[in-house]
Amino acid sequence: MSGTSIATFTQAAQQAQQWVNELADDLDWTDARAYRLLRNVLHTLRDWLPQEEMLDLSAQLPVLIRGIYFEGWKPKETPVWDRRKEEFAARIKEAFRDDGLDDPDEAIAAVFSVLERHVSRGEIEEVRNSMKKSLRALWPTD
Repeated sequence: MSGTSIATFTQAAQQAQQWVNELADDLDWTDARAYRLLRNVLHTLRDWLPQEEMLDLSAQLPVLIRGIYFEGWKPKETPVWDRRKEEFAARIKEAFRDDGLDDPDEAIAAVFSVLERHVSRGEIEEVRNSMKKSLRALWPTD
C-alpha cells in the first residue's frame, strides 16, 4: 500500500474526529456520546430527506462521515413520509433511551450546526428547504 493511501485514511479519520470533537465541545459531552448523536441525527436526516437531496448532501460529507451516513440505509424504506419534527426528535430520543437525552431539540440543533460549518451554504439551504418548517427551525440562522 502506498504512503498516499495511508495519508488519505489518516486524513479521513482526522476529519471525522474533528466533527465529533466539535460536537462534543458544543454540547460539553464525551466523544462517544457525541459520536452516537452525530450518527443518529445523520441517519434520521438521511431518512427524512427526499432521495435526491439526501444524495446531494452525502456528496459533501467527508468520506468516513459519508460512510456513517449510509450505514444501515434501506432505500426502499426512505424517505419517511411522516416527516414531522416531533417524530424526528422521538427517533433521536429513542437512541438515547438508556442515557437520558433531556433536550433532543438542542442536541439535533448542535448536529445541524456542525453540518452548517462544514457543508456549503447552498447545500444547507436546499436541505433546510426540503424539511418541514418546525424541523427547519432547529438549523442555525444567519
